Amino acid sequence: MPVPQLHLTPEVESALASGTPVVALESTIISHGMPYPENLQTAQEVEALVREEGAVPVTIAVQDGKICIGMYAEALERFAQNRDLLKISRRDLPVALSQGKSGGTTVAATMICARMAGIAVFVTGGIGGVHRDSEQTLDISADLTELARTPVAVVCAGVKSILDIPKTLEFLETQGVPVIGFCTNEFPAFFTPASGSPAQVRMDTPEEIARCMKTQWSLGLETGLVIANPIPAEEALDENLVQQAILDSLNEAKTQQISGKDVTPFLLERVNQRTQGQSLQSNTALIRNNARLGARIAGAYQRLG
Repeated sequence: MPVPQLHLTPEVESALASGTPVVALESTIISHGMPYPENLQTAQEVEALVREEGAVPVTIAVQDGKICIGMYAEALERFAQNRDLLKISRRDLPVALSQGKSGGTTVAATMICARMAGIAVFVTGGIGGVHRDSEQTLDISADLTELARTPVAVVCAGVKSILDIPKTLEFLETQGVPVIGFCTNEFPAFFTPASGSPAQVRMDTPEEIARCMKTQWSLGLETGLVIANPIPAEEALDENLVQQAILDSLNEAKTQQISGKDVTPFLLERVNQRTQGQSLQSNTALIRNNARLGARIAGAYQRLG
């Protein structure tokens, strides 16, 4: 059934019709994950990297009550400068669309929109997960439940390290979501390449990952896949520095009673301040790394027919 709120650019329509590999990109990293102009520069760099690998980049966002599947350069620049955007996850989509609002789509919402458009591969920085102290707060990202119900492969640098990684992996296992470590046996921790927790399985080529995607969905298993791609070692942060910055930021969030969808943007901003901008540089580097891999996986998947 056609979705009237779904608006594809001509380039995206043409790519999907011709079988050209396409890669979905989320927009909360632009609206809530980075300050301007770094957010715009990163978005432009990521789109360029996807193109260099032979795929079409598809930045997904909500603009004036419409789901944009692909954004023109001018629209992307205006979006990056707008500091009054919503953070839109699954529950927020119908509200934002019916009220004509604009906002960045989270991993969960981007997966939904990518699925509607027929896009199988989606690149992000890191997925959401189970928050620390979740036994008191019950704060579990909708990204995880979306992975359990929406068949899109998500390329990421693991779970944001401000979260509880072992509990997140346990949740994904319960939901039947494959967790693939790309060229690693260990699940990465966003700013660092290792978390101390094992990945479910290691795969070393985009072709191997594409075959797994194809096999999973041919079985009628309507779940996503997590492709965990470690940040390059030369771009990683010192683990002790990161952990201390996270602990201090978590304590500050508790003191200020920050909760819900405001927690992650708050923590990322504070961690960046406490690492004197190093975490933002690492964030940018890992997204570029994920973009290259995502485009290669999309190409390999397309070649399977």
